[in-house]
Amino acid sequence: MAVAAALLGRAAVLGLVTATGGRRFLRCGTGAGLRGGGAGTLLGGTVVCRVGGAVEQCLSRGISSDQRPKRPLTAYLRFVIDNRPAFREKNPEASNLELIKKLAGAWKELPASQKQVYEEARKTDWKRYGEQMAAYKAQLTPAQAAALKEERRKQLAKRRSIRAKRELNLLGKPKRARSGFNIFLSENFQESEGISPVAKLKKLFDTWQKLSASQKQPYLQLAEDDKVRYENEMKSWEAKMIELGREDLVRSKKQRLKKKPAENAKQAEIAKASSAGNKAKFKKSEE
Repeated sequence: MAVAAALLGRAAVLGLVTATGGRRFLRCGTGAGLRGGGAGTLLGGTVVCRVGGAVEQCLSRGISSDQRPKRPLTAYLRFVIDNRPAFREKNPEASNLELIKKLAGAWKELPASQKQVYEEARKTDWKRYGEQMAAYKAQLTPAQAAALKEERRKQLAKRRSIRAKRELNLLGKPKRARSGFNIFLSENFQESEGISPVAKLKKLFDTWQKLSASQKQPYLQLAEDDKVRYENEMKSWEAKMIELGREDLVRSKKQRLKKKPAENAKQAEIAKASSAGNKAKFKKSEE
């Protein structure tokens, strides 16, 4: 926050601060915004960044999303764009999802010779894209090139994560056990007052913090029951994954036995007390 405030003060001195609709923005220069970050807005040809979390990045990066070449469309998307109007005209009552399904079916049945036309167009555009990207990267400063590389790394990591989650959903992986607070939240969210989901969440969190131990107990018990449900379902699911040859999705024994430090300490204390009690009984019997 201190860095953001310092940069904001510096921007004010340089005359880079502007106001729009009661909000303060930083003018980052024509076409100089934070690509894909949601922090930049075009106003009259000038990219401005909201004053807040991404101020430092906006001032330091200066990467132009307008100048950056766009990735070429795939052969399939070219086919969809070319044929969507005709399919819509033939199927005026169809929903967008139904229309896409029809287009996907038509693409599958399209002869290889006709698909080749779209594939050749993609290859031509891809070659042009490579040349444009090389020219674009050549004009970047080392800091901008590093920022561009990091942005690309995050995008790829996000895509991999989405694909992995989608695959696990298709394979029917059980949903994780909910905490006591999550159960409390789901039961009270709709009725809770608040002008936004964030405001509701904050209010419910404050309410949860103020609940007594006896008031929290029903939710904590439900959470414990849900843990048992999750472990049982996971054992069955993992056995199925082993049968399918997907041992990579099965938790290691260490992960299954992993417990919170607080739980381990509590169990150790119980075991110690139990051991001490047994020793006392044994000593008394000897006497």
